[in-house]
Amino acid sequence: MPIYFYSTRSEYGSFSNFSRHGFELDGEYWPTTEHYFQAQKFPQTEHCDQIRQAKTPKDAANMGRDRSRPLRQDWEQVKDDIMRKAVLRKFETHADIREILLATGDEEIVENSPTDYYWGCGKDGSGKNMLGQILMEVRDILRKGTPE
Repeated sequence: MPIYFYSTRSEYGSFSNFSRHGFELDGEYWPTTEHYFQAQKFPQTEHCDQIRQAKTPKDAANMGRDRSRPLRQDWEQVKDDIMRKAVLRKFETHADIREILLATGDEEIVENSPTDYYWGCGKDGSGKNMLGQILMEVRDILRKGTPE
């Protein structure tokens, strides 16, 4: 039976990019995977640091989606790998949520976003569910070599 998540307040809320599970990556501390992901649209710029310091993940998302900021040219090519890197680090860093992810067994994981047809399943379930796909990849990686 598929495992659906969306809100940070649900049973699988830690799977959300808005969950408050910070980590260190690329020499900086990131409060959420959303902060990291959105900031990587603008590497080596002041926008990157401004997004890293955003008060909430929603603020970080809004800043990252602001098209008055200069989006990196290769974004469409690198965004999946950036998300994969952040999600993996989040679950490597936090043993409690790593156990929740590993306890999902081989179930399909679906971001039940009604509006996102790329990262989520979309309103009608026809979306790519890339975040769910990445969570399942990370689960497999962690299963092969769970850090102590």
